[in-house]
Amino acid sequence: MEGQEAVVTDKTIPAPALPGSANGNPGTAAAHATANVPIVRPDESVDAVLRGLRGRHFSSASVVAVCVDGELRGLATIERILAAPHAATMDAVMDPEPPVVGPGTDQESAAWRAVRHGEPGLAVVDADGRLVGLVPPQRLLEVLLEEHDEDLARMGGFMRDAAAARSATVETVRRRLWHRLPWLAVGLVGAMLSAVLMGAFEAELSANLVVAYFIPGIVYLADAVGTQTEAVAIRGLSVGVGIRRLVAPETLTGLMVGAMLGGLMFAVIVGVWQDPGLAAAVAIATLAASSSAVLVALALPWLLHRLGHDPAFGSGPLATVVQDLLTIVVYFAAVTVLVR
Repeated sequence: MEGQEAVVTDKTIPAPALPGSANGNPGTAAAHATANVPIVRPDESVDAVLRGLRGRHFSSASVVAVCVDGELRGLATIERILAAPHAATMDAVMDPEPPVVGPGTDQESAAWRAVRHGEPGLAVVDADGRLVGLVPPQRLLEVLLEEHDEDLARMGGFMRDAAAARSATVETVRRRLWHRLPWLAVGLVGAMLSAVLMGAFEAELSANLVVAYFIPGIVYLADAVGTQTEAVAIRGLSVGVGIRRLVAPETLTGLMVGAMLGGLMFAVIVGVWQDPGLAAAVAIATLAASSSAVLVALALPWLLHRLGHDPAFGSGPLATVVQDLLTIVVYFAAVTVLVR
C-alpha cells in the first residue's frame, strides 16, 4: 500500500513509571509498558511506515508493533525497517514470534525474557493477544538495574527494607541500648532460673562432684550448635529463604553433630574417669542438646520475624536462655537415671 501513511495510536495511558504507560500493579510488566508507540498494519510498506513516523512524538519508537484490529502480529525494530527496501511490507520485516508477556508478569522475569530473545522492546498482551503496550529498552535497563541492586542487597544480608537494616549499624548508643537491653534482661532471668535448676539437683552434685565437670562443656556445645543454625536461619530470612526449607537439613545435621560429639565424649570419659554411667549420661545429653538446639535456633528467628521484630537482636539471647535450661534439665535427668 505504497504512499499510505502508517497508522499509529495517539492514545496515551498514564502510569507512574512512564508517561504513556499502561495501567498495572507496581513490579509487573504492565506498570512499565507504554501504549504511545508506533502501531502499523502488516500490509503497509516500509516507505509508508517511515513517512508516518516523521513529525510524531512517541514514548518509544525503537520497536514498531504490527497489529490487526489490536491483535499483535509481530514486532519490527527500527534497524530492520531502515535496512529494508522501501517497497517491502511490514509482515516481511517484522519478527512474527516476538517475546511477549502478560500484564501481570513479574518485572524481572519480563526483562530477562526480552534480553534472552535479543529484542530492544517487550510486548505486553492480554489473554486474547491484544496489545496492551510495549516496554521500551530504557525501562528494561532500569528494571534489570533495580533487580540487580536488590539482589546484591539481599545477598549482603539486608532485609528487603534495606534502610531499616542499615540503621541498626549507625544508630546512637542510646538506641542500641534500647534495642538490646530488654532481650538481655530476659537472658538474666534465664540465668537465675538455671541457678534454681542447679540447686534442685544439689544431691546429685554432692554425691558425685565429677558430674559438675561436664555442665559447662555440654552447655557450650549446645549453644555453639544453636548459634551456627541461628546464623544460617537469619541469613536465609534476609535473602528470602523460608525456615521450612532449613528444618530437615539442619535437624539432620544437629543429630549427626550430637551423635559424633556424644560418642567422642563417651570414649574420653570412660577412658579417663572409667565411669560408663556418667559417660552415657554426658553422651545422651550432648546428643539431645545438639538436636534441640537446632530446633530452638530455627523456631525463634522464625517467630520473631513473623511478629515483626529483628531476629538479629532477640533470637540470640532467647535461644541461649531456652537452650541452657533444656540442656541442664536433660543432663541431670540422664545423670539421675544412669549415674549411681
